[in-house]
Amino acid sequence: MSAILSINDLIVDFKTRAGNARVLNEISIELQSGEILGIVGESGCGKSMTALSIMGLVPSPPGKISSGSILLEEEDLVKAPTSRMRQVRGGIISMIFQEPMTSLNPVFRVGDQIAECVLLHEEITKENAWNRAVEMLTKVGIPEPEIRARAYPHELSGGMRQRVMIAMALSCRPRILIADEPTTALDVTVQAQIFDLLKDLQRETGTAIIMITHDMGAIAELADRVAVMYAGHIIETGKTEDILSNPQHPYTRGLIACVPHLEENPSEIRPYLSEIKGVVPSLTELGKGCAFAPRCPYKTDVCEEERPPIELVDGVHAVACYNIKYVVAV
Repeated sequence: MSAILSINDLIVDFKTRAGNARVLNEISIELQSGEILGIVGESGCGKSMTALSIMGLVPSPPGKISSGSILLEEEDLVKAPTSRMRQVRGGIISMIFQEPMTSLNPVFRVGDQIAECVLLHEEITKENAWNRAVEMLTKVGIPEPEIRARAYPHELSGGMRQRVMIAMALSCRPRILIADEPTTALDVTVQAQIFDLLKDLQRETGTAIIMITHDMGAIAELADRVAVMYAGHIIETGKTEDILSNPQHPYTRGLIACVPHLEENPSEIRPYLSEIKGVVPSLTELGKGCAFAPRCPYKTDVCEEERPPIELVDGVHAVACYNIKYVVAV
């Protein structure tokens, strides 16, 4: 497979009253055609800002992309003019936002909102755009799509609103779909339905998906590869099965250990339901060493002095940690 999207050494800074906050710090990620890439980490790690950077939606001011590139095949989106980004957003790269109730316009029917997206990106009549909207609502499993298309967002359940957002995101047949916490505030049953829907649509259309979440269970269910983020850094990447069965970074181990399970004989990686002590540090107060060092049980002096580079440890499995041998030995 070839990379359809490549993020290279991307740095995003925000000016705050407390000083400069480096929200993304030299992150590099590749998305292959037709794959599902999961990006995981706690709130505040930079997952959503990565998505906003790809979409050209970094709020400026106070934020800005300071350096790096975002290549859509050979085209650098960081240097693309506003007119070009309007074509890319929705047409080539679409995004499902966290909360559909705040993303959908409350005073327009959902069918009109989907049709508007189609009209912006394709030379098509209003009637055909409306028919496309109804077709997309059918594809995402909404019952009585002709009737639901005439409904307002507040008349739909949370699960249906999220399906509408997915229908809108896919209405122009994008090559890349970014799903930012697509099941936030949905019950477990509806979450499973949304995951099944994304997998089915990905198989049917071949759309590459970036799945942003803090839920390792969702990653196990959906993703082909995983990138783990912490405090604006990529700290571990690899195939999903490798990351889940053999995590190399202590932070990744902590995330997996936090997932509830019902095993009678839990493994060494997940001995019991645990927590990662401490909190994600303020991005204005990061030292020169590893950002995870203050919370890491394996830290040594070098961890507080130098930020570890991300290096391959096995095939496509890469990790940024000086003390892998101690972590893996536990």
